[in-house]
Amino acid sequence: MIPKEILRKVRHIEIRTRGLVNDLFGGEYHSVFKGRGMTFSEVREYQPGDDIRLIDWNVTARSNEPHVKVFEEERELTVYLVVDISSSGIFGSIDKFKKDLGTEIAAVLGFSAIKNKDKVGLILFSNDVEKYIPPKKGRSHVLRVIRELLYHKAERQGTSLTNVLDFLLKVAKRKSVVFIISDFIDEKYWKQLRMVNQKHDAIGIRIYDPAELDFPDIGHQKVHDPETGESFWIDTRKSKERKLYNQQVLAQFKGIKKECDQIQFDLIDIATNDDFVEPLMKYFKLRELRS
Repeated sequence: MIPKEILRKVRHIEIRTRGLVNDLFGGEYHSVFKGRGMTFSEVREYQPGDDIRLIDWNVTARSNEPHVKVFEEERELTVYLVVDISSSGIFGSIDKFKKDLGTEIAAVLGFSAIKNKDKVGLILFSNDVEKYIPPKKGRSHVLRVIRELLYHKAERQGTSLTNVLDFLLKVAKRKSVVFIISDFIDEKYWKQLRMVNQKHDAIGIRIYDPAELDFPDIGHQKVHDPETGESFWIDTRKSKERKLYNQQVLAQFKGIKKECDQIQFDLIDIATNDDFVEPLMKYFKLRELRS
């Protein structure tokens, strides 16, 4: 029996995202993520302008009238939402945590997939895979996915993109659409990411907080790394010390983007103070132009 409070929050997420799915993401999602190919649909009479290579000679011979084969796009896709639930997601300097923003984005993508009759699977990870829900269709299934996104408590600290990408390569046998929602703060996962990107249609959504890139002047501050458990002090009153810290973080941030570009892995950056609709829509439109 699912507690009423959980059902209420899941319902709230569904209501908030429904308008976006219907008005914005439904059409964009459908046009950007293509099906697996063309499948035979029916035979109809030839019309001027039809490709003569599509003529069905058997039907034409039986009916004494030229007929052509009609093909339709095989639309059904499998979509995996690979979501980082490590401790670094519990950070937000403005109005929401990185984890909360990631959940909302995953919900919109999940409902967009279901609206287009695609299957949706979920993989939650920290330094290992913590939850796997195999892909299925339907509203009730995507509501279960959102429940897990909202209420699964991470059992481990740290982040391992290597482990989750290895897991994905094992369970996703056919080419799928893969959304990886994370801050991508990890090391030595480029080999696995390259393999996933080659096998699947993979897109990264990097969630970050503005304060991570521009640490504010808030005095002598103890900084705690929730993933390692380590703490250190930084005197943010000293502009030189603060500037050095910011430069190091920014260099890491840009370095990840550079590595992604080198392996042609699409990475969308979304900040916790952003309206996530705009960067996602911008990406969808640019990608449609590319295809």
